[in-house]
Amino acid sequence: MVKKGYVVGSGNVFADLGHRRPAEARAKAELARKIAALIARRGLTQTAAAELLEVDQPKVSALTRGRLAGFSLDRLVRFLVLLGSDVQIVVKPRARADGRARVMVA
Repeated sequence: MVKKGYVVGSGNVFADLGHRRPAEARAKAELARKIAALIARRGLTQTAAAELLEVDQPKVSALTRGRLAGFSLDRLVRFLVLLGSDVQIVVKPRARADGRARVMVA
């Protein structure tokens, strides 16, 4: 039998790394990625983005670098709205009866 030189992931790197709340961490990362893309698409400097998002520039720097410890899901959603995006939250029964409910960003 040949031993694998790799481990198959779960689909959520935060779960694979043992993060305490992997679904929330993944959702925050996806929202932060979308925020950074909007900032870049609009050609905003970090200072201009900070003014628009009503935070200081170091917070924008942390956000765009993926340092999300100081950001709640609620705050990230508010940033998307301030950047001119509609945000839709959908609550529905879990997809699989045998699985856990999850948080996803589309």
